[in-house]
Amino acid sequence: MPDGVASGVRLEIADGAFTEVSKDAPRKGTVLPGLALPGFANGHSHAFHRALRGRTHHDRGTFWTWRERMYTLAERLDPDSYYRLARGVYAEMVLAGYTAVGEFHYLHHAPGGKRYADPNAMGHALIQAAEDAGIRLTLLDACYLAGGFGRELSAVQLRFGDGDVDGWAERVDALKPGSALVGAAVHSVRAVPAGQLPFFADWDGPLHVHLSEQRAENEDCLAHHGCTPAELLDGAGVLGPRTVAVHGTHLTDTDIGLLSQVCFCPTTERDLGDGIGEARRLADAGVDLSLGSDSQAVVDPFEELRALELNERLAAEERGCFGVAELLAAGTRHSALGRDGGRLAVGAPADLVVVGLDSVRTAGTEPSGAVFAASAADVTDVLIGGRWVVRDRAHQLIDRPATVLAEEVEALWRS
Repeated sequence: MPDGVASGVRLEIADGAFTEVSKDAPRKGTVLPGLALPGFANGHSHAFHRALRGRTHHDRGTFWTWRERMYTLAERLDPDSYYRLARGVYAEMVLAGYTAVGEFHYLHHAPGGKRYADPNAMGHALIQAAEDAGIRLTLLDACYLAGGFGRELSAVQLRFGDGDVDGWAERVDALKPGSALVGAAVHSVRAVPAGQLPFFADWDGPLHVHLSEQRAENEDCLAHHGCTPAELLDGAGVLGPRTVAVHGTHLTDTDIGLLSQVCFCPTTERDLGDGIGEARRLADAGVDLSLGSDSQAVVDPFEELRALELNERLAAEERGCFGVAELLAAGTRHSALGRDGGRLAVGAPADLVVVGLDSVRTAGTEPSGAVFAASAADVTDVLIGGRWVVRDRAHQLIDRPATVLAEEVEALWRS
């Protein structure tokens, strides 16, 4: 509950929203044993990266060898295969307790940059996949115009590009959102030339941007523009209350003062060796924190929550950097996706996640400490908009999601 853990809570639902939330109620209706939490929000996702899991560690691997492997995968996807893969990925997310996802979408066109008959075929594939998997989608359509500071797009990156911001906007205007919410993304200051950035100062919906994930990005930006990526975005009017900076791993004191929202992706940041961002300093500066699964190296909201605290412990060499309420707030921050949610309260969307407290992981824990003990495997039931999408650990809309994922990932690497 907004004020902590309570027992015997009765939740009444109508038209996909909570209409009554009362404590110490008689155990009638559908009884949910375990701990009920608000639905988690996955603030940053690249669905197709799921096919890289367990396949990027050859010769130990670096961020840059990982990126080349990712480009190889990107070349192999088309709207049909992307739909099938994303459908499995979104089902995995729901099974883990995510009820909404922000898809940072930059794989727009066919190989070589040729447009499909429907220029948004890849985006529409993601929208349909999310609808079929039962998860709320914010499609963050990414503008990606350059291959780096002063560099043209490489051959594989041509799939990502729209020529200029006007070409990007024209294509986005033609998107048919269905049940999704359409937002925007500046892929990075490397991928959108400085002269094109002011276009996004007037964007009035959700706006996300990869920011200072790698030290090399900061160094290149300083060399080309004499300022940090955050300062470049601020000078172009891109930063503001609606803007979510993704990663923010390497920020200066000045950078921190420019930001309103940061989405950390701890399991990806450690998988890629990005470093540990200064989460506590950002929170103390009034920056709202959210969390995302990013590259899908792990799809587990509890792992992301724990990592926010445990990474901070490693960096600060002390415990108790974040309270449980702060961690849950970061993990359920649907506002980062332009949506309501993340609270069990009257008027909120009827989303909740039930966590079993009787597994070998959670047995004996205090309910308030479950975030430090539970995993995605302990999610038993997931309600989204008043509809049960997961019951007794089984997805109700997609049969055998693990088989779906295995078949699609294997097919992509065989092609």
